[in-house]
Amino acid sequence: MDKIKLNVLGISYSQTQTGAYALVLAEENGKRRIPIIVGGFEAQAIAIQLEGLKPPRPLTHDLFHNFARTFKIDILEVTIHKLEEGVFHSKLTCHNGIDTIDIDTRTSDAIALALRFKCPIYTTSEIIDRAGIVLDFEQESDEFDEKESESKKDIEVQDDLKDSKLSELNIKDLEHLLQKAIKDEDYEKASKIRDELNRRKAN
Repeated sequence: MDKIKLNVLGISYSQTQTGAYALVLAEENGKRRIPIIVGGFEAQAIAIQLEGLKPPRPLTHDLFHNFARTFKIDILEVTIHKLEEGVFHSKLTCHNGIDTIDIDTRTSDAIALALRFKCPIYTTSEIIDRAGIVLDFEQESDEFDEKESESKKDIEVQDDLKDSKLSELNIKDLEHLLQKAIKDEDYEKASKIRDELNRRKAN
């Protein structure tokens, strides 16, 4: 399996889903980013670790970490190995001093644990090709200069997104809107548009 290393870039609050967040993973040696929608509890567990904060009592992921360390279990790496119907599937590669075992897990939990065990996070080239958002600021700038006259149309497309009408937009409008969402660093919105584009290409 061709593995690509990812780093946790950060978390942003969802503008459209109450209690949801966009977790952004960045390709270590490239420009692509993968936005993943996570719940509030998982977002809190990730954010606390990113900020280096220590809660007065251990959260669930802290408890798992303490339990595993006590019994000499380590997580060697986390791998996001499957993308199915817009849902990312991950596994923990664990070692107990004798055996190495893979355990299925939700991606949000996997990232929260990876930060606590300080282990690497990987994905496959196939997944990042499908779900990765390429950031090329020079190219984006040129494209938006050329399309300045289309600003009115862009506003209409934004309104369509707010009304959850992505399915009614054509591919050109979706791609243009995707670039706008990336430029605005609205990764939660970008992930929705990306999923819609992937659905179109799969048909």
